[in-house]
Amino acid sequence: MPPPAAWGTAFAAGEYRPPGGERAALADAGPGWTALQLTGGDGRRAVLVRAGETSPRTLLRFADPVGHQLLAADFDGRRWAAFAVLEGRTLDSPWSLYVWDAATGTTRRLARADRPGPLPRPVVHDGTVVWAQGTGAGKAAIFAAPAGGGHARAWHTGVLDTPFTAGGLLVWREAEGGHTRPAALSLRDGRPAALPAPVAALRDIRSLVSDGRTWAWVEGETEPRLMVWRTADTRPPWPAVTTSPAADGMDQLRIAGRLVTWRTPETSYALDPVPGSYTRITPPYGYAAADGNALVLAYSVGNAKTAGARAVIQVVDPTRLPALPRCG
Repeated sequence: MPPPAAWGTAFAAGEYRPPGGERAALADAGPGWTALQLTGGDGRRAVLVRAGETSPRTLLRFADPVGHQLLAADFDGRRWAAFAVLEGRTLDSPWSLYVWDAATGTTRRLARADRPGPLPRPVVHDGTVVWAQGTGAGKAAIFAAPAGGGHARAWHTGVLDTPFTAGGLLVWREAEGGHTRPAALSLRDGRPAALPAPVAALRDIRSLVSDGRTWAWVEGETEPRLMVWRTADTRPPWPAVTTSPAADGMDQLRIAGRLVTWRTPETSYALDPVPGSYTRITPPYGYAAADGNALVLAYSVGNAKTAGARAVIQVVDPTRLPALPRCG
């Protein structure tokens, strides 16, 4: 189902137009900020666009304007941003992690990964940058380092995927005994932390995501379904999306306010868990970045591989979107 008219109006009103005719590619988003890759006549750069500011802040100009790509970023909303740059055209290429200081406008490289491992998705929390990278032999480690400088510490090592934040926790899926299970540690001190019982009991799921209140994941291989559980609910986890095409190849789950978003090979969707309804939120092949009260949509008008195509970036506050009509 297409999005309601009010959603479409909000999406259009939030369009971001980059300066100087640069072409924008969405990397990440959070409350009050969007991380973009801008490409123009003078090369390619990673930028941070803050709410209320008209000019993007340059984080880094890429040494290779063709091969280097901005993968992911996080910003604490005040001073520190961390971002990962892929140093090749394939996802198994090496990548570097950088830290940008808003107070000085300076950028420094914090780490570089040249071994297979999870894709980077850095976290900035209370002046500390946390990330995971491959360490060899099929394993990866979760590291933490002061954003302002200092030695990195390994908080955990195992066979794990990309961690994400859920309230005050860092959460990931880890392989153990022939199965995968959710695991967590505290962002405050890096110590192992307990997960809610319905989440801790999960095995062999994929695309787990949470903001600490709403949890969502994909289970089932031949008949995938999007499962949702909210800590305020008395009911157990429930299958929110089970039918094609929305359930086909679900990936890149995110939480945006009350919404759960995901991507399929064809487009992107959003679920409103209270009415239990969902809708398509981008045209074909569009995608979304979401975190907290931030939802950013990205898609191309025209063939993205041709010179006449236009990249569209739309920044939306999901708390201002009206509820979707209840299913049925």
